[in-house]
Amino acid sequence: MRLSILDQSPISSNQTAHEALNESMKLAQMGENLGYTRYWIAEHHDLPGLACPAPEVMLSYIGAHTSTIRIGSGAVLLPHYKPYKVAEVYNMLATLFPGRIDIGIGRAPGGSAEASNALSDNFLQQVWNMPKSVTELLHFLENDFTSEHEYKNLRASPVPPVPPAPWLLGTSKKSALLAAEKGMSYAFGQFMSENNGPEIIQKYLDTFQPRTHWQKPEVILTVNVICAEKDEEAEEIALSSIIWSLQKSKGEGNGVPSIAQAKQYPLDDKDLQTIEKMKQNMIIGNPKKVIKKLNELVSLFHADEIMLVTITHSPEDRVKSYQLIAEEAFHI
Repeated sequence: MRLSILDQSPISSNQTAHEALNESMKLAQMGENLGYTRYWIAEHHDLPGLACPAPEVMLSYIGAHTSTIRIGSGAVLLPHYKPYKVAEVYNMLATLFPGRIDIGIGRAPGGSAEASNALSDNFLQQVWNMPKSVTELLHFLENDFTSEHEYKNLRASPVPPVPPAPWLLGTSKKSALLAAEKGMSYAFGQFMSENNGPEIIQKYLDTFQPRTHWQKPEVILTVNVICAEKDEEAEEIALSSIIWSLQKSKGEGNGVPSIAQAKQYPLDDKDLQTIEKMKQNMIIGNPKKVIKKLNELVSLFHADEIMLVTITHSPEDRVKSYQLIAEEAFHI
């Protein structure tokens, strides 16, 4: 089973953004040392408790502090940007770090409507234009000068020896069909979806149209996981992430609370129901329990790879979670 890391670069209640971003770099180094396949970092805009609005900046920093692990965006929020500029940036990264760069593409705003308006004009129109933007981006990444594309003679320089590997990220049938139509690898965000994931991924596999004769469909399943040596410890650590999600939904909180702070947070009956629903979409437990569940998901979703999202208050707890999972999965 291939395992990877999705990092949202969370800021804990006792951290600065600088400290959170430095922990992200350390997490990528840890992932490389433990045998994780890839490390992706997410893009968010003016969301309290999340430190990374510019994955491309962090990837240059992380690439310089690692040597083998694949690194990429999870995701570039394409409606905010021109495809040509995105291709230039990721070609630059692929030139600096040959054979290691992924470019995950998403259509979400990544922040408030106000942030979207500040970032780009006509965001909703650009979401509607997403298929055209994806086609344009692939053209620039692949330097396809045989097509009759509008920009057929324009290069996104520098042109790397190995182009960035494009992935489409999503949580719906619409994203799965677009990935299949464009012949792209697909990452399904199970950790943030209430849709029928197995059905969506099967639709992707059934309708995949390769851009070249050697291409095959490829699926990453992204799940929310907290692992500790004992189930009880994992449940306690997970409480910080759960209460933080609850706070965000209410417009409260400035970072991931400590376990003590999470325990003191007042909860009503509606909150308790929400928490139970959240936990149903998480994997929480000891290493053997977590790996058993991940293997079940691989079979159920026909996934080639599992990408883990782990948010804890303590950086040490986060590293330990990834470490315990790797040791159980890779027999370290």
